[in-house]
Order: sequence, then structure tokens, then C-alpha cells
Amino acid sequence: MRAEATQRVALVFSLLDANGNGVLEAVDFSLMSDRVIAAAPLSGHAAQDAMRAAFDRYWTTLLTELDANGDGEISFEEYTACVLSPERFEATIATFAEALAALGDPDGDGFVERPLFVDLMTAIGFARPNIDALFDAFRPTADDRVPVRTWVEGIKDYYAPDKSGIPGDHLVSGAGAGSVA
Repeated sequence: MRAEATQRVALVFSLLDANGNGVLEAVDFSLMSDRVIAAAPLSGHAAQDAMRAAFDRYWTTLLTELDANGDGEISFEEYTACVLSPERFEATIATFAEALAALGDPDGDGFVERPLFVDLMTAIGFARPNIDALFDAFRPTADDRVPVRTWVEGIKDYYAPDKSGIPGDHLVSGAGAGSVA
């Protein structure tokens, strides 16, 4: 497992801990889902429902895979054991990636425009300079859009334990890579 993957996952854990109590619980995923969906008011109900379902699946996967003591909480150590194991979490991440990228493409043209990308990533809790660096790393078109597929693949790569030097590394590098959760 690469150090970059651990840094990426540590950041996501801190952002997903929406209530800031140091563990992940069902309420965190509900709060995060509400924030992300609110950031894309022009997206259709199907895309919003898919995003909510993806957050629910994310939580259910963690709970099913990791909550051996049945306390309804996932610690950072438990979290990294699951999300950095592709065989345990890959399908969940694929569903999440597809739903988030679809939410970012309300007109269905296959592209995500920078303003909505920024709004969605800000709702998750990433810092603006890092969001812009990530978007730029995706090599936007001349009219400042990235293909939905590029974002989906970027999200999947973010959770890959063997990847480094990927666009997602921009989310943890430099100043300002912190939580607003």
C-alpha cells in the first residue's frame, strides 16, 4: 500500500466524519448526502436518488464489512482496512463514483463543468485550491469541462492502494487541504 493512498483515505475519513466525533456513523453519511445533493439543485431526482443510494451503500458496506462489535461506529483503523482493500470496496466505490459524476452532469451531455464540480467537491469538504488543482489535472476542455468518465476513473483511482502520482493526489497536497465539515 502506498503512502499516498493512506493520505488520500485519511482525508476522506476526516471529511466523511460530518459531525466531527472521530468515528463514522450512519448520521455522517446522511449529513454528507444532504450536503452533496443540495450542491446540485439542477440535477434530476434520479441522479439525486442515486447519490443518496450510493452514500447509503458506502455506509452499509463499511458497517457490514467492519463493525464486528455491532456498535454502529467505524474507526479510522477499521475504515482503512476496508476502503484500501479493492476486493472489499471496489464495487461500492464504483457506484459512488458513477453517482457523484452523474450528479455533476445535470444536462446529460457527458461533461462536468467547473462550477458544479467545485460546488460538489466543496460540499464534500475539500479545499478550493485543491479542487481547482484536481480539475486542472483532469485536463479540462477549452470550455472548462471534464468528461464524466474522467471524473469517475479519477474517483476510483483515489481509492486504489497501489496508485500514486494521480490527479486525486492534488486533494491532499499543499496548503488548504483540510476539512470544512
